Amino acid sequence: MANGNNNFEATLFNTADRLRKNIDAAEYKNVVLGLIFLKYISDSFQELYDRLEHDEFSDPEDRDEYLAENVFFVPRDARWKSLQAKARLPEIGSAIDEAMSLIEKENRELKNVLPRVYARPNLDKASLGQLIDVVSDIELKAQHESTKDLLGRVYEYFLGEFANAEGKKGGQFYTPKSIVKLMVEMIEPYKGRVYDPACGSGGMFVMSEKFVQEHQGSIQDITIYGQESNQTTWKLSRMNLAIRNINSQFVAWNTEGSFLKDAHPDLKADYILANPPFNQSEWGQEILLEDGRWKFGVPPKGNANFAWMQHMLYHLAPDGVMATVLANGSLSSNTSGEGVIRTNIVKADLVDCIVALPKQLFYNTGIPATIWVLRRGRTARQAKTLFIDASEMGFMKDRVHREFAPEDIEKIKQVYHKWRRNKGYKDVKGFCKSAGLDEIEKHGFVLTPGRYVGIPDEEDDGIPFKDKMRELTTALAGQLAKEKELDRQLKEQLANAGFEL
Repeated sequence: MANGNNNFEATLFNTADRLRKNIDAAEYKNVVLGLIFLKYISDSFQELYDRLEHDEFSDPEDRDEYLAENVFFVPRDARWKSLQAKARLPEIGSAIDEAMSLIEKENRELKNVLPRVYARPNLDKASLGQLIDVVSDIELKAQHESTKDLLGRVYEYFLGEFANAEGKKGGQFYTPKSIVKLMVEMIEPYKGRVYDPACGSGGMFVMSEKFVQEHQGSIQDITIYGQESNQTTWKLSRMNLAIRNINSQFVAWNTEGSFLKDAHPDLKADYILANPPFNQSEWGQEILLEDGRWKFGVPPKGNANFAWMQHMLYHLAPDGVMATVLANGSLSSNTSGEGVIRTNIVKADLVDCIVALPKQLFYNTGIPATIWVLRRGRTARQAKTLFIDASEMGFMKDRVHREFAPEDIEKIKQVYHKWRRNKGYKDVKGFCKSAGLDEIEKHGFVLTPGRYVGIPDEEDDGIPFKDKMRELTTALAGQLAKEKELDRQLKEQLANAGFEL
């Protein structure tokens, strides 16, 4: 079933992508994702509209009825059926832009969020009409789930495919789903405040919501806080969250970003999930030298890895836990005081787990990265760090991208939780090792998992060492004798041809 769904989403994306012609993927994603969002809110509206129409005491055109049910109100000219009827007209682009404006006017939380890019001259209006048919077709595919749920999955799938198509630029707004799932499964955000200071298109929040639902929790039990410096990406996140009915009022945008203009200065989050930019330079260090967030040392001007980490630690509640992805250099670099900062963080007993990731997981870089899990309020019994080397795990999703399989995520998650709960955990050579402060100090506070887990043992084939050596020695003697005979034959052939060695 999952395979069929995936094939449907892939077919849908390929059809939509064929219609983009000469438009860059970066620009086209706003066109397609905007239409999927419009279809979603129109379907949600229509579902409630039909119910209200059959209730003699309700008015289906009363905006307050929708407000009470937490459903976006869609004005008549912005409804999908109205736009679908105009799909073949030359003014369809202007009609969609106007629909976006009408929806924003009626729904305060969508103000300045929806794309108005459909009347642009470089967007072929015949292709736009066909694209409306493609999105309309989603309704026909919704056999075993609601159209709204299917639209949510399609939106998520399209985000990933556009990130892939954009390459390096795409990685700025999208963290691959398997990495997000692993991080969420490790820190288990059941209840409380969830924060992402570099939230991109909102994938961490969406996965947190799925986690809560899968574990029979209530989405009302978590509140999300986020910040994003790219306005287009922020708009994607607001639409992504709205499709899942996740309250995004605390997801902020400003051009300065989390370092220079912290949108949530007083926040203490129970859970932090983030994939900040790797090795970011020129992040504003010279303005922030005396900032109170640098408890473990001032991060270097040329690399913001430990600025991001300390920003998150500053916002972490007394019993909070965070998972962040950073470039591998953060594990071993001693440049410009980074080694001192890392040492101070380790000595403060904050580093719960380090997971080395394989190469080619990300769309914007081929370099390997690491998941850091940091936790406040660890007990004396827990005062160790778990090192996991997952650098050889995963499968090649396509020619250039690797992905974790569900069983990879399960294996890493299970090892971490067994270790955390002290229930049946064992070190596995080449994969995982629990190490104390003394051992970490011996390694100079370098946290590369390979230094701790070692190399996996060769599989024991049951043959005693002496027998194995006797067999190898006999084989070697045979090879040497064969070599001697070949030398003799070569000399004989050369002599017959009048040559001597």
